[in-house]
Amino acid sequence: MKRSKRALTAALAATGMACAGLVATAPAASAATSGATAAYNGVCGSGYKVVNSAPVGSVGTVYLTYNSTSGKNCVVTIRNTAGSPTYMFAYLNTLDDPSDPAYDEGEYRSYAGPVYKYARGMCVEWGGIIGTWEAFNTGSNCGSLAARATFAGKD
Repeated sequence: MKRSKRALTAALAATGMACAGLVATAPAASAATSGATAAYNGVCGSGYKVVNSAPVGSVGTVYLTYNSTSGKNCVVTIRNTAGSPTYMFAYLNTLDDPSDPAYDEGEYRSYAGPVYKYARGMCVEWGGIIGTWEAFNTGSNCGSLAARATFAGKD
C-alpha cells in the first residue's frame, strides 16, 4: 500500500503541472542499469499502435499506445533487461475524469501493465516507475478537436 500511495502521489503531482510535458526523476545516487532501450512488446494487444513513449531513467521505457477501433489507450512500462523482481508501475488516466485512474503495480521481472482507458477525443496522462526511476507525461496526447466535440455532445 505504501508504494501505491507513493506512485499515485507522483502521478497526481504530474497532473498538477501545466498540461505540458514530461517529468522524469530519479534519486541522486542510484545504480542504473545500462543497456538498449526496451522495445514495445505488443502486450496491449492487436490493433494498438505506439503513439508516445518516455525513458524511465536508463532502466526502461514506458509506452502509450492507442487503438483507433476501440478508442482505448493502453500503457505498459518495460524494463531494458529482465531480472530479479523490482517495483514497477504503469499508470493511465484521462484529464476529463481524473477520479478513476487505471494502474498496475507490483514486483515484476520485465514489465508492468497493460492498463487501459477509453479516451477517444480526450487528453491523457500516463507514466511509469521502475525501482526508483519514474517518468510521467501530462496533456501531451489529446484526441482530435472533432472527436472531442463529438464526445462532448454525448450524454
